[in-house]
Amino acid sequence: MSQLNFPDFDLKYKDIEGQRYIFDIIRKKFVVAGPEEIVRQYLIHFLIQDRLYPKSLINVEKKVQLGQLNRRTDLVVFNRAGNPLLIGECKAPNVPITQKAFEQIGQYNLALKVEWLLITNGLSHFCCKIDLENKSFKFVDDLPVYKDL
Repeated sequence: MSQLNFPDFDLKYKDIEGQRYIFDIIRKKFVVAGPEEIVRQYLIHFLIQDRLYPKSLINVEKKVQLGQLNRRTDLVVFNRAGNPLLIGECKAPNVPITQKAFEQIGQYNLALKVEWLLITNGLSHFCCKIDLENKSFKFVDDLPVYKDL
């Protein structure tokens, strides 16, 4: 896998019967280390170690009901009151971030109504601050530390 655009974190890997696994510190287990999963693990470590997000407030693969469909977000961060605050959508590094990714995360936000959206393929990162009241958004250059959200 190419070098990702994240700080260097000490991620734990292991091989079982020829399959590579990565340790998910949120789910507290090893999961198959596919390209998208590796990006998600780097994002989780970035949020916790670099942006000081409490690990206990991060949820991986949160179920979201979209009409009759059940979907799963890659990552949701909650505030201390237990309300969703940020949705993170991860793609594999070889998958370009397109309008379709923004539509996907936008659909999730119809259900969750968060203030922050983050899409990454590990190489490119896009962060949006959502104004729910005015139904608008703006791209921001960098995701704030947790206490500043």
